[in-house]
Amino acid sequence: MSDMITADLVDLDLAAETKEAAARSLAERMVTLGRVTDLDGFLADVAAREAQMPTGLDGGIGIPHCRSAHVSEPTLAFGRSARGIDFGAPDGPADLIFLIAAPAGADDAHLTILSALARRLMNEDFTTALRTATDATAAASLIRGEEAARPEPEPDSQPEPAASAEPQVPAEPKAPAEPVASAAEAPAAEEPPAAPPAAEEPEEPEEPTKPADAGRVFRIVAVTSCPTGIAHTYMAAEALEQAGQQAGVEVVVEPQGSAGFNRLDPAVIAAADAVIFAHDVPVREKERFAGKPTVDVGVKAGINRPAELIAEVRGKAERGEISGTASAHASPVDNAGEPGEGYGTKLRKWLMSGVSYMVPFVAAGGLLIALGFAIGGYTINKAPSVAEHFIWTDHTSWAALLFQVGGLAFSFLVPVLAGYIAYGMADRPGLVPGFVGGSIALTINAGFLGGLAAGLIAGGTVMAIQRLRVPAPLRGIMPVVVIPLVSSAIVGFLMFLVVGKPIASLQKALTDWLSGLSGANAIILGVILGLMMCFDLGGPLNKVAYAFAVGGLANPNEGSLKVMAAVMAAGMVPPLAMALATTVRGRLFTRTERENGKAAWVLGASFITEGAIPFAAADPLRVIPSAMAGGAVTGGLSMLFECTLRAPHGGIFVIPLIGNPFLYLIAIAAGTAVSAGLVILLKGARKTGRPDQVAEAGSVADGVTGDGGAAADAKVPVAV
Repeated sequence: MSDMITADLVDLDLAAETKEAAARSLAERMVTLGRVTDLDGFLADVAAREAQMPTGLDGGIGIPHCRSAHVSEPTLAFGRSARGIDFGAPDGPADLIFLIAAPAGADDAHLTILSALARRLMNEDFTTALRTATDATAAASLIRGEEAARPEPEPDSQPEPAASAEPQVPAEPKAPAEPVASAAEAPAAEEPPAAPPAAEEPEEPEEPTKPADAGRVFRIVAVTSCPTGIAHTYMAAEALEQAGQQAGVEVVVEPQGSAGFNRLDPAVIAAADAVIFAHDVPVREKERFAGKPTVDVGVKAGINRPAELIAEVRGKAERGEISGTASAHASPVDNAGEPGEGYGTKLRKWLMSGVSYMVPFVAAGGLLIALGFAIGGYTINKAPSVAEHFIWTDHTSWAALLFQVGGLAFSFLVPVLAGYIAYGMADRPGLVPGFVGGSIALTINAGFLGGLAAGLIAGGTVMAIQRLRVPAPLRGIMPVVVIPLVSSAIVGFLMFLVVGKPIASLQKALTDWLSGLSGANAIILGVILGLMMCFDLGGPLNKVAYAFAVGGLANPNEGSLKVMAAVMAAGMVPPLAMALATTVRGRLFTRTERENGKAAWVLGASFITEGAIPFAAADPLRVIPSAMAGGAVTGGLSMLFECTLRAPHGGIFVIPLIGNPFLYLIAIAAGTAVSAGLVILLKGARKTGRPDQVAEAGSVADGVTGDGGAAADAKVPVAV
C-alpha cells in the first residue's frame, strides 16, 4: 500500500461540513497528484455510489468509495474532522473519513490491499491511533501498516477483550463470566497444566449462552458482499468473525468482493449449523447453502450489529427453522440492503429480474420458430404434430420440428416472466404462484401485460403471507405447502375474476394499435424505440424497449413484427459504431478501447448492445448521445422501410428471415455511420482529450451487465 497513500493524501484538519465537501476536498488532493483525471466526473461516480447506500459506519467512520474510469491508479485519501461529518451512520457523524478511489479495471492485488484496510477499520486500536496521530506522515504510515507493531500485541484476537478488561479483574472477582478470565489467568495461578481445566470448561458453563451446545462449538458460515466489493464486504466479514469469537461461535466467512472470492469448502458448509447472508448484491451460488437456518440482511447490518445476527440465527437453529423467509431482505434480486431504498427502484429490479430470466426462452424459442419458417415457409405453422407425422427425409418435417419445439419454448415467455418477477420479490416461495398467474394470463389472452401484473400480484401476496405470525408447528410446512397453496388460490382468483379481463382488453388494444401502425406514426415509434435501445446500452430502458417488442411476438401481426425489427436494428448500432470509429480514427481512443473495438464488430453484429459499454463508461457525454442519434436514425428507417422480423434475437445471422433485408441493412449502416461520425467529431473537438488521460475502461463491463447483459442494474455512467 506504499504507493496508495502518502502524506500528501492525508488531511488531519479536514474543514468540510458536508460529505460532498469532504469528498471534494480529499479528491482534489488526488487530482493534484495525478491520481484522478477528471475531478467532477470522479465526484459524480462517488455520489452515485453514495446514493446506493450511505457509507457511514458506526464508530465515527465514513468510507466514501467507488470504482471509476476517472481514476488512473488505486488511491486512498484520509481526512480527520474535528466537528464530524454526517455520512448516514446510525450513531452519528464520522470523524475519520477514508476516500477510496479504484480504477474501473483495478487489479486483484490492489483490491486485496484495500480489503485488508477495510478489515483493520474494525480494530479499535487502529482507529484510536488514527484519532491521536499528530502529523500526516505518521497517519499515512499507520494506514500503510508500517506502524502496526504498536497496536499488534493483539494478534491472538481473544486477549483483545481480556486486555481491555484486565484493569478491572481485581475489582470484579465475582463476575459470573469467569470462564473467559480464567483462560487468561491460568499462567498467573501457577498451574502449568492449563489444558485440563480448559477441557472441562464446557461442562461447567451451562449458563445463559450455550445451553444447547454440550458437545461442540456452534458453527456458522456467512457470505458478505456490497456493490463495490471493496470496503463494506470485508468490514462485514471482519465484524462477524470478531463477534463470533466473543460469542464462542465458529464463524467462517466467504467475502464475495471485487477481487473475486474463494468458495467455502463444501465440507465446511455441510458441517455448519446456520448461515448468515449480509449482502447488497445477489449471493453467488446461493444454492450451496440451502436447507439451513438462515438470516438474510443487508451488508451494513453485518457491520453494525453482528452479535445480534449471530444470536438471531442461533435462535432459528434451536427452533428448527430452515427458511430465511422471515428476513426483510430475503430476495436474491432485491438488493435494497437498507430500508431507505425507494419503491420505484425496487420495482425496476423486480421487473428486470423477470425479463432477465425470460430472455433465454425468447431467444431460443424465437430463433427456432424463425428457422422453421425459413426452411418450411410461412405455412409451416399449419403442419401436423411431429409426434404423429414425421418423415425423416422430408425437409418440411424438420422445419415443423423446429417450429413446434420453438413454439413450446416461446410459450413459456409469459409464465417465466411472471414467475421470476415473483421470485425477485419473495425468493423461491414466489415461483409457484408466479408461474400459475403467468399461465392464467396466457389462458385469458392477457399476454405480456398480464404476465407483468401476475408476477407483481404473486410476489406481493407471498410477501404479505410471510409477514404473518405463524404457530411453531406450521413453520416447517409453510414454504412447501401453505404458501404455495394460499398464494396460488389468491393469484388465481385475482387474475381470473378481478384484474385479468381489463388487462386482456388493454393487451388487445395495444395489439390492434401495433397492427394499424403506418406512415409517420410508425416512424416516430421507431425513433423512440431506437433512442431507448441506445440510452443505457443494456440497462433498464433498453430492456423495456426490448420487452415491449418481444411481447408483441406472442401474438404476431404486421405491426409487432416491424417493432421487433426496429428494436434489433437499433440495438446493433452502438457497438458497430464504436468499432467503426476505432477503425477510422484510432488515435482518438486508448489502446484498450481499440482492442475492445475489434470485439465490438462481432458483438454488434450479434445484437449484443452491451459491447459499447466500455466506451460509454470511459466517455459517456460523447458516446451515449452519439449512440442515441444513430439508434434513432436506424429505428426510424427500419419502420419507414417496413422491415419485419419474427426472431427476437440473432443480429445479422437472421437477416435471411427479415422482410426487406437489403433495406434493413441500409438502415443499420446509416445509423452506424451517424453514430461513428458523431463520436469522432465530438472526441476530435475536445480540447483536453489526450487519449493517455482517458482511464482504461476495458473491463468496466464487468459489474455493469451483471448476468450476461440482462442485469437489472446496468447503468451508464458506471459507479460501482
